[in-house]
Amino acid sequence: MNVKIENSWKQLLEEEFSNPYFKELVTFVKTAYQTNTIYPKGEHIFRAFDLCPVDQVKVIILGQDPYHGPGQAHGLSFSVPEGVSFPPSLLNIFKELKNDLDIPLPSHGNLEKWAKQGVLLLNATLTVEAHKAGSHQQKGWENFTDAVVKKLAQNKAHLVFMLWGAYAQKKAGMISDTKHLKLHAPHPSPLSAHRGFFGCQHFSKTNDYLIKNGQQPINW
Repeated sequence: MNVKIENSWKQLLEEEFSNPYFKELVTFVKTAYQTNTIYPKGEHIFRAFDLCPVDQVKVIILGQDPYHGPGQAHGLSFSVPEGVSFPPSLLNIFKELKNDLDIPLPSHGNLEKWAKQGVLLLNATLTVEAHKAGSHQQKGWENFTDAVVKKLAQNKAHLVFMLWGAYAQKKAGMISDTKHLKLHAPHPSPLSAHRGFFGCQHFSKTNDYLIKNGQQPINW
């Protein structure tokens, strides 16, 4: 796995790439791709970054793992390629969008349109073994994605962090309350969406905040 990442991210995260933990992570991931079925494809590991350069980031939606079924993961949290049926969490995201902003359910679950408008769709772990949820946790990816959140929070102002579920909310402590908007809700999975994800209105709250701070709202 050659670390090919969009240039502005390469500069922002330079220290991470030379850190011993990252070198160990690269070795682990390379071996994993050679010996098992791993998602997403190697060239899609850093897709969230490639579609959303540092200076364009406005919103961060944190996921946990890539999807671990065939054909689902393509490097963006919660997103699936066109032609793949909606995973339950993504369907619930679209239902909340309908409730919040009256946006009809789309014909596909590819969220590249969001990424290209400044929504960083970031999973805490960027690779996973097929059919084994959480299999690449605690290998170094969390250190890397923690650094992404910290650097964005330090170097930019008026970002919106959508923190869905306990896993994402662990990163809240790295984010200043005065410089940024942090939106908390239960995870959109069917197990927890009814506990407050539905009705959270995060999409309208995000756009209100962006407009208030002189930025273009997201066309969800």
